[in-house]
Amino acid sequence: MHLLPVPVLTPADVAAAADRIAGRVRPVAVTPAGGGGARLALELLQHTGSFKARGAQNFVRAHREAGTLPAAGVTIASGGNAGLACAWAAREAGVRATVFLPENAPAVKVARLRGYGAEVRSVGREYAEALAACEEFAADSGALASHAYDHPLIAAGAGTLLAEIRRQVPELDTVVVSVGGGGLFAGVATAAREHGVRTVAVEPEHCRALNAALAAGHPVDVPVDSVAADSLGARRASMTALHAAQEGDVHSVLVPDEAIVRARRALWDGHRLAVEHAAATAFAALGTAYRPAPDETVCVVLCGANTDPATLAD
Repeated sequence: MHLLPVPVLTPADVAAAADRIAGRVRPVAVTPAGGGGARLALELLQHTGSFKARGAQNFVRAHREAGTLPAAGVTIASGGNAGLACAWAAREAGVRATVFLPENAPAVKVARLRGYGAEVRSVGREYAEALAACEEFAADSGALASHAYDHPLIAAGAGTLLAEIRRQVPELDTVVVSVGGGGLFAGVATAAREHGVRTVAVEPEHCRALNAALAAGHPVDVPVDSVAADSLGARRASMTALHAAQEGDVHSVLVPDEAIVRARRALWDGHRLAVEHAAATAFAALGTAYRPAPDETVCVVLCGANTDPATLAD
């Protein structure tokens, strides 16, 4: 049986992305978490409200540099944040964006997509259904198909976070990230491995695509059922993410929805940070699913803020 090569992301890919998007994204702010050596990387303050802006900007700019950005624009299937980032990056580049997303995507994300000038098409209840419709549209229209997480340019853009964190926290031992399909994780873990930094990959108990792939030795389909499924609800992890998890100093951990909800509320009550459940997933692992050593310097990436703040009063 012929096996396709594993798409390997390299530190050089991440460095090239950093050069390409310099001045086009907001450098991440890092702040103490309020105890011990823990820090919070406030990527929720990024353009479009999430880290996805990095990958989208890298994807669009790389194609513009190569002369492969078509008149039909770009298209993407997304639970919300990647679509927002793609629409924003397309608008910045002066091209159209058509975004496919599940029918259950939060209304706040749909409204913002339209605010960026994107055409929004709602299809099915899960990401996989929206992705199939997006692929068909790309084939028919000639639009350039991006991806929410499974593309080397997207993952490399996300990985630019790590160098920015290390510039502010040079003693960094461990970075903690939430995982859906694995774009953020793959980029950050690739960059972290070069510097001897551990990566903790955190998933909801019932959205465990990377954890299941590690157990099986290859990507597998998993059920999607979590309060954080709008952002972390990928049915399977990318091969790039699995390779990054197998090569580096990586810890895969799971957290229950109850802990995610508590963490989200704690970030609001203790820091006045209104984050989406995906961002709270990483924070929920700290001190529970992952217990740092007393002298360990840890940074938790708060990856997004596209949420309804009214729900924090529940």
